[in-house]
Amino acid sequence: MNQALSDFFNKINEIFDVIRIVSDYIWAFPTQYTWYASIPIIGELAMPIVILFGVGIYFTIRTKFIALLSFKRSVGIILSKQPSKTGVSALSAFMLGLAMRIGPGNIVGVTGAIAVGGPGALFWMWVAAFFGMTTAFMEAVLAQIFKEKKNEEFVGGLPFYGKRLLGNMRWVGVCLSVAFIIYALFNIPAQTFNVFSAIDQITKNTTGVTYEKQSFFSYSVALILILSSAILIFGGIRRVIKYVNILVPFKATLFFIVSIYLVITNITLIPYFFEVVIKEAFSPSAIFGGSVGVAIAQGVKRGLMSNEAGQGTITMAAAIADNRHPCEQGFVQSFGVFVDTMVICTLTGFIVIFAHLWETPDATYWDAIKDQRIEMYLESVKALTSEHLEHFIKILIAVCYGLFAFTTLLGMISFAEISANYISKKDSFILFIRILGACVFVPFGVITVLADLRLSNLWNITDLTNLMMVYLNIPILLLGAPLVYQALKHYLENEKNKQLQFDSDNVLGVKTEYWTSIPKN
Repeated sequence: MNQALSDFFNKINEIFDVIRIVSDYIWAFPTQYTWYASIPIIGELAMPIVILFGVGIYFTIRTKFIALLSFKRSVGIILSKQPSKTGVSALSAFMLGLAMRIGPGNIVGVTGAIAVGGPGALFWMWVAAFFGMTTAFMEAVLAQIFKEKKNEEFVGGLPFYGKRLLGNMRWVGVCLSVAFIIYALFNIPAQTFNVFSAIDQITKNTTGVTYEKQSFFSYSVALILILSSAILIFGGIRRVIKYVNILVPFKATLFFIVSIYLVITNITLIPYFFEVVIKEAFSPSAIFGGSVGVAIAQGVKRGLMSNEAGQGTITMAAAIADNRHPCEQGFVQSFGVFVDTMVICTLTGFIVIFAHLWETPDATYWDAIKDQRIEMYLESVKALTSEHLEHFIKILIAVCYGLFAFTTLLGMISFAEISANYISKKDSFILFIRILGACVFVPFGVITVLADLRLSNLWNITDLTNLMMVYLNIPILLLGAPLVYQALKHYLENEKNKQLQFDSDNVLGVKTEYWTSIPKN
């Protein structure tokens, strides 16, 4: 890549260095202050963690542990027949939600949480996920209540319910829609980097060759990634859903099979796994800082950032589903949190903790590898498998990692499109959003890889946009919570007699575009 292009990207890095400073400050606030940091355990938890965790606990208590009901109801709802030809099925909405939830963070994020917070971080990840299931239920129900029709499809999510709950002012919805579009688009370059990282691992373990960034092979990968993204995105939400319905089960099943194989072949380590996870959750070793607060902070942060409960970022998938009752999609998306964290993230935790690389005799080895997330995970895989299967297993893991990134990329652009419908449902505007995602931000991410620049400062904006979504969504969830409680009461009172006909005007005292005008049985 020529010097002019390198200088251009370096200049971008300098510009976004300011964002890194802001992002780091907000993510750590108020742990920087002595008065707060001196509080035992709590003093090590940043405000975003306290808010997400606290709200999850509050909603769980107020709904009388509704997450426990998700296990029983969600599978039946997911497999049920679609009520009409409008919108997408509960299964498709579930898969689209998982496309966003199950991403590279399920591997590198969990690995990083354990590297910093110790095995105990996984325990707190489980705790956060349980309470996060209720938060996901709340935001999904609101997304359903205030969804709107667009031809034979539904649109909705945070901008739509935010506008209705905040005085029904259009500018509120526009601001929320713009915020989400910014969040989604600026997450795309990181996913393109992850796709390339996965392909690098595949080629390295199949051929033993590491291709240069400025090579015919790398350019070919770049072209295929851009074209495939564009073909799927310009086909609209239904085309994306069609392929997501194939890719999500495939990537999840493949990762599950490979992980279970590694667990079974090292089954004698299971007692060690549970012993060290529980022990380190309440009494972390010195190598991880010896602090319970750090273990909690890493576990809660990674758990909630992975399953995205409370950010409002999965509400677009919840809104486009065709359900008999708003609460049905709440159960579905709540179950999505369980699959993401309690299943996929836990499988990653098994591998990393089984390998316990921090206990190697060479202390310098751990210091050298603990900040290299994907490398640490692959080294853990290597430690748990036989030499003749090592490369094959690594290839399968790399395929999963690449698919995690690619489906997340598709989800980001698709959700940005759904959100953009609040600003305008005109085809020309939606086309503009598709062009931004598939023809601007995907190629931009590709170019940064080919330029061999990680743009770490640019990627810090993703952390900032994550926080932006949390701080925008949580107050709105609290404001809309009474409506969810009423909808849930109606559902529980009528599910046995299967009289789930929901009229928002009668049940909630609120007129909505869809649930007020649906035909009566």
